[in-house]
Amino acid sequence: MCGIIGYTGKGKAAQIMLDALELLEYRGYDSAGIALLNQGHTQILKSAGRVKDLRKLYAGQKPDGQCGIGHTRWATHGGVCDKNAHPHRFGRITLIHNGIIENYRELIEKYHLQGKLESETDTEVVAAVVERFYTGDPYSALRRTVLKLKGTFALAVLFDDQPDKIFAVRNVSPIVAAVTDGGAMLSSDVAAIVPYTQDYFVVPEFHVVSLSPEGIELFDLSGDREEIEWMKADWDVGKSGKEGYPFYMEKEIMEQPDAVRETILPRIRNGKPDFSQEGIPDEMFVDCKRICVIACGTAMHAGLVGKSLIQAMIGIHVDVVMASEFMYNDPVVDKETLVIAISQSGETIDTLEALKFARKCGSPSISIVNVKGASIARASEYVVYTNAGPEIAVASTKAYTTQLAVLYLLTARMAMARNLWDEKKLTGYMQELSRVPEVMEQVLKTKEEIHRLAGVILNAKDVFMIGRGLDYSILLEGSLKLKEVSYIHSEAYASGELKHGTIALITEDTPVIAVVTQDKLKSKELSNIREVQSRGARVLLLIKENEALEEGQEWSCVYRLPKMEDSFMVMPASVVLQLIAYYVSLDKGLDVDKPRNLAKVVTVE
Repeated sequence: MCGIIGYTGKGKAAQIMLDALELLEYRGYDSAGIALLNQGHTQILKSAGRVKDLRKLYAGQKPDGQCGIGHTRWATHGGVCDKNAHPHRFGRITLIHNGIIENYRELIEKYHLQGKLESETDTEVVAAVVERFYTGDPYSALRRTVLKLKGTFALAVLFDDQPDKIFAVRNVSPIVAAVTDGGAMLSSDVAAIVPYTQDYFVVPEFHVVSLSPEGIELFDLSGDREEIEWMKADWDVGKSGKEGYPFYMEKEIMEQPDAVRETILPRIRNGKPDFSQEGIPDEMFVDCKRICVIACGTAMHAGLVGKSLIQAMIGIHVDVVMASEFMYNDPVVDKETLVIAISQSGETIDTLEALKFARKCGSPSISIVNVKGASIARASEYVVYTNAGPEIAVASTKAYTTQLAVLYLLTARMAMARNLWDEKKLTGYMQELSRVPEVMEQVLKTKEEIHRLAGVILNAKDVFMIGRGLDYSILLEGSLKLKEVSYIHSEAYASGELKHGTIALITEDTPVIAVVTQDKLKSKELSNIREVQSRGARVLLLIKENEALEEGQEWSCVYRLPKMEDSFMVMPASVVLQLIAYYVSLDKGLDVDKPRNLAKVVTVE
């Protein structure tokens, strides 16, 4: 959740770190700070609030230095205030931290720190422990410290008597590092590094990395030097900005046709789905007797669409499990269970821990992520990258639809591997999948019409969304989007469940969004819609362009979706639901990209 940055080199460390912290704002935070090390003196600037507030502090004092660390904090231990903001300092040690130290109270007692700490954070406790062990050898102090810690952590540390050097170590919580022109950088997210270089590496767990203006060194906890495994970011740095859009969310919605195209096309060979580049063997698809999808939030909703596709087309039982609940519900996974882990960032802590558990049980695994070298990608047996590029808005859009695109491809490859489809069926499926970017573009051309329709729910306190089958699956995501960015209470319901309690909540003041795209369920869905209309609800209906409707005022709010085969209608419908949420938030004057209380990357359980 929190953001980490570190820089040492010939440049102005403060300016570089402040710029980088702004790139990390999307992760969510409530305070920010930087520390500069200059000729044995460390100066700290920090405050509750935004990075712009930190910039004002810097403008007033302008501390000098070419080596420093910076942080955006999301409060876990201790409230939101200046003293709890990072960096924290104890003795000769200045430190920033992502994660949670579970045994910090025991450490306070063990090392007699009562009354010696200025903040309420577990982070300052870590700084105090490092100070206790420090006798001039940073590696030894960090090694001894991490062996005392329980929990997850990514630590970046300055030692007063180690000029121009930054040290870091991690467990689970991510750190990436890179060499730049005239210096070196580290961060919790590659997004903060790509403006300076596209070559980076992921710091391995329980390894100490040292950054200096001359370069980077990596050591294991035994003190042995290790080779660095360099990677190259394939993001277009030029796409990291808003490019004239008022918010990243709108820009990223508009990028979806290209993102889906770039996800699909490299994995189609001779008109067939192909995962040879990823090295995924067909035996993995043939040998599994069931599938378990592990994910959180938006990624879990993508998994629910995948469940519907795979069960209907392949006939394999699929479970979709909240990663946060996976290990606490006595999961039954084994070598015959294919585990699919889905995460935009690849750093979602619950998903990562659930994946590790499944692998210990012998389950083969495929991860679907967007960030190369992410922890989930590294923990998985095989990985499929979504090629969505950087997604900055907290509310996920293009990451979701590219995850769907991968699930469509996996479904087709599984059908091929099991010899379930003839050539005609496979060809038709792949042709329809290839049409998705074009159909998305058709929807995006009508965004002003969607903006007008979004006015139906602009002033609502509650919104219900109803649908069946695949329609219900995508409405779960549509409802989440609306809640995230507009703060309107929204719930998605399988419309057949209305009479089992939910319809009691329907009034004239409760708008309903209904999606009807599945031919076999159309008559039932329209009947359910009439039930809520008879209770006075105004209905915004999304339906395929060729479907006939009874004339009348009750159908005044209708959006006609471009026609695709039923199993693919989730793609254009998802774009409409994203735009509705975006325009409601925009028209309410909210900060669309940074919803309150939310973080883009959830790295604590």
